Amino acid sequence: MTRIPISRALSPCNLANMKNLSLIAAVASNGAIGKDNGLLCHLPQDLKHFKSLTVGHTVIMGRRTFESLPGGPLPKRRNVVLSSHPESLPTSVSAFSSWSEVLSAFAGEEELFVIGGATLYNLAIADAQRLYITEIHHEFRDADTFFPAIDSSLWREIEREDFPSDERHAYPYSFVTYERC
Repeated sequence: MTRIPISRALSPCNLANMKNLSLIAAVASNGAIGKDNGLLCHLPQDLKHFKSLTVGHTVIMGRRTFESLPGGPLPKRRNVVLSSHPESLPTSVSAFSSWSEVLSAFAGEEELFVIGGATLYNLAIADAQRLYITEIHHEFRDADTFFPAIDSSLWREIEREDFPSDERHAYPYSFVTYERC
Protein backbone atom coordinates (compact mmCIF):
# COMPACT_ATOMS: atom_id res chain seq x y z
CA MET A 1 0.00 0.00 0.00
CA THR A 2 1.31 3.43 -0.91
CA ARG A 3 1.70 5.70 2.09
CA ILE A 4 0.36 9.18 1.54
CA PRO A 5 0.33 11.78 4.32
CA ILE A 6 -3.17 12.36 5.64
CA SER A 7 -4.30 15.72 4.33
CA ARG A 8 -7.47 17.55 3.33
CA ALA A 9 -6.05 18.16 -0.14
CA LEU A 10 -6.28 14.45 -0.91
CA SER A 11 -10.07 14.32 -0.93
CA PRO A 12 -11.22 14.45 -4.56
CA CYS A 13 -14.83 13.69 -3.71
CA ASN A 14 -17.70 16.11 -3.81
CA LEU A 15 -20.84 16.23 -1.71
CA ALA A 16 -22.95 14.64 -4.44
CA ASN A 17 -20.86 11.49 -4.07
CA MET A 18 -20.79 11.40 -0.26
CA LYS A 19 -24.44 11.63 0.78
CA ASN A 20 -23.72 8.54 2.88
CA LEU A 21 -21.01 10.06 5.11
CA SER A 22 -21.98 10.93 8.69
CA LEU A 23 -20.02 12.13 11.70
CA ILE A 24 -21.10 10.98 15.16
CA ALA A 25 -19.76 12.47 18.40
CA ALA A 26 -20.59 13.49 21.96
CA VAL A 27 -19.71 17.19 22.17
CA ALA A 28 -19.66 19.37 25.29
CA SER A 29 -20.92 22.97 25.35
CA ASN A 30 -17.38 24.23 24.75
CA GLY A 31 -16.82 21.89 21.76
CA ALA A 32 -14.79 19.40 23.79
CA ILE A 33 -14.91 15.71 22.88
CA GLY A 34 -12.13 14.15 24.94
CA LYS A 35 -9.27 14.24 27.37
CA ASP A 36 -6.19 12.01 27.47
CA ASN A 37 -7.51 9.87 24.57
CA GLY A 38 -10.73 9.08 26.44
CA LEU A 39 -14.33 10.21 26.68
CA LEU A 40 -15.24 13.23 28.80
CA CYS A 41 -17.87 11.41 30.84
CA HIS A 42 -19.97 8.26 30.93
CA LEU A 43 -23.46 8.68 29.45
CA PRO A 44 -25.03 5.22 29.14
CA GLN A 45 -27.85 6.42 26.86
CA ASP A 46 -25.32 8.03 24.52
CA LEU A 47 -23.43 4.74 24.22
CA LYS A 48 -26.71 2.95 23.50
CA HIS A 49 -27.65 5.61 20.91
CA PHE A 50 -24.20 5.31 19.27
CA LYS A 51 -24.56 1.54 19.06
CA SER A 52 -28.11 1.69 17.63
CA LEU A 53 -26.97 4.02 14.84
CA THR A 54 -23.70 2.32 13.93
CA VAL A 55 -24.34 -1.46 14.23
CA GLY A 56 -24.36 -3.02 10.78
CA HIS A 57 -22.45 -0.10 9.25
CA THR A 58 -18.86 0.88 8.61
CA VAL A 59 -17.20 3.00 11.31
CA ILE A 60 -14.14 5.04 10.40
CA MET A 61 -11.65 6.20 13.00
CA GLY A 62 -8.11 7.38 13.46
CA ARG A 63 -5.44 5.16 14.98
CA ARG A 64 -5.55 6.76 18.45
CA THR A 65 -9.34 6.35 18.60
CA PHE A 66 -8.93 2.71 17.62
CA GLU A 67 -6.29 2.19 20.32
CA SER A 68 -8.62 3.76 22.91
CA LEU A 69 -11.38 1.19 22.33
CA PRO A 70 -11.40 -0.99 25.46
CA GLY A 71 -12.41 -4.21 23.69
CA GLY A 72 -10.66 -3.80 20.36
CA PRO A 73 -12.69 -3.50 17.14
CA LEU A 74 -16.35 -2.61 17.64
CA PRO A 75 -18.50 -5.71 17.16
CA LYS A 76 -21.09 -6.01 14.37
CA ARG A 77 -19.49 -3.15 12.42
CA ARG A 78 -16.77 -2.97 9.79
CA ASN A 79 -13.94 -1.12 11.53
CA VAL A 80 -11.86 1.13 9.29
CA VAL A 81 -8.76 2.83 10.66
CA LEU A 82 -6.98 5.73 8.99
CA SER A 83 -3.30 5.77 9.91
CA SER A 84 -0.02 6.93 8.46
CA HIS A 85 1.26 3.43 9.37
CA PRO A 86 -1.56 1.06 8.33
CA GLU A 87 0.77 -1.95 8.30
CA SER A 88 1.10 -1.68 12.09
CA LEU A 89 -2.61 -2.29 12.67
CA PRO A 90 -4.20 -5.69 13.32
CA THR A 91 -5.76 -7.58 10.43
CA SER A 92 -9.13 -7.42 12.24
CA VAL A 93 -9.56 -3.88 10.85
CA SER A 94 -9.44 -2.39 7.37
CA ALA A 95 -6.49 0.01 7.44
CA PHE A 96 -5.90 2.88 5.04
CA SER A 97 -3.27 5.58 4.79
CA SER A 98 -5.32 8.27 3.04
CA TRP A 99 -8.77 9.75 3.34
CA SER A 100 -9.33 9.52 -0.43
CA GLU A 101 -8.66 5.75 -0.29
CA VAL A 102 -11.30 5.34 2.42
CA LEU A 103 -13.87 7.36 0.50
CA SER A 104 -13.21 5.42 -2.70
CA ALA A 105 -13.33 2.02 -0.99
CA PHE A 106 -16.68 2.63 0.74
CA ALA A 107 -18.47 5.11 -1.55
CA GLY A 108 -21.29 2.67 -2.31
CA GLU A 109 -22.23 1.89 1.29
CA GLU A 110 -25.59 2.89 2.72
CA GLU A 111 -24.08 5.00 5.52
CA LEU A 112 -20.54 5.46 6.82
CA PHE A 113 -19.84 6.83 10.30
CA VAL A 114 -16.74 8.79 11.26
CA ILE A 115 -16.34 8.18 15.01
CA GLY A 116 -13.18 10.17 15.84
CA GLY A 117 -10.82 11.59 16.67
CA ALA A 118 -10.48 15.31 16.24
CA THR A 119 -8.05 15.15 13.31
CA LEU A 120 -10.39 12.88 11.37
CA TYR A 121 -13.47 14.94 12.25
CA ASN A 122 -11.71 18.05 10.93
CA LEU A 123 -10.73 16.19 7.77
CA ALA A 124 -14.13 14.58 7.14
CA ILE A 125 -16.60 17.33 8.00
CA ALA A 126 -16.28 18.95 4.56
CA ASP A 127 -17.35 15.67 2.92
CA ALA A 128 -20.13 14.78 5.39
CA GLN A 129 -23.84 15.10 4.73
CA ARG A 130 -25.09 14.39 8.28
CA LEU A 131 -23.95 14.96 11.87
CA TYR A 132 -25.25 12.94 14.82
CA ILE A 133 -24.24 14.99 17.83
CA THR A 134 -24.89 14.25 21.47
CA GLU A 135 -24.75 17.71 23.00
CA ILE A 136 -23.52 17.44 26.58
CA HIS A 137 -24.81 20.53 28.39
CA HIS A 138 -21.65 21.08 30.40
CA GLU A 139 -18.23 22.62 29.77
CA PHE A 140 -15.21 20.41 30.42
CA ARG A 141 -12.45 22.96 31.00
CA ASP A 142 -9.64 20.39 31.20
CA ALA A 143 -10.46 18.76 27.83
CA ASP A 144 -7.71 18.50 25.25
CA THR A 145 -9.64 17.39 22.15
CA PHE A 146 -12.36 19.33 20.30
CA PHE A 147 -14.96 18.85 17.56
CA PRO A 148 -14.93 21.32 14.65
CA ALA A 149 -17.38 24.21 14.93
CA ILE A 150 -20.79 23.46 13.41
CA ASP A 151 -21.42 26.38 11.05
CA SER A 152 -25.16 27.17 11.02
CA SER A 153 -24.87 28.51 7.46
CA LEU A 154 -23.82 24.99 6.33
CA TRP A 155 -25.80 22.77 8.71
CA ARG A 156 -29.46 22.71 9.70
CA GLU A 157 -30.86 20.93 12.71
CA ILE A 158 -33.49 18.38 11.67
CA GLU A 159 -34.08 16.50 14.91
CA ARG A 160 -33.54 17.04 18.64
CA GLU A 161 -34.33 14.98 21.71
CA ASP A 162 -33.52 16.51 25.14
CA PHE A 163 -32.77 14.62 28.36
CA PRO A 164 -32.24 15.88 31.93
CA SER A 165 -29.47 14.66 34.19
CA ASP A 166 -30.46 11.70 36.36
CA GLU A 167 -28.94 9.03 38.60
CA ARG A 168 -27.10 7.47 35.62
CA HIS A 169 -26.26 10.68 33.71
CA ALA A 170 -24.37 13.42 35.54
CA TYR A 171 -25.17 16.04 32.89
CA PRO A 172 -28.22 16.93 30.82
CA TYR A 173 -27.75 16.09 27.13
CA SER A 174 -29.50 16.17 23.77
CA PHE A 175 -29.40 13.93 20.71
CA VAL A 176 -29.24 16.32 17.74
CA THR A 177 -29.17 15.45 14.05
CA TYR A 178 -27.92 17.96 11.48
CA GLU A 179 -28.03 17.79 7.70
CA ARG A 180 -25.96 19.83 5.30
CA CYS A 181 -27.97 22.78 3.88
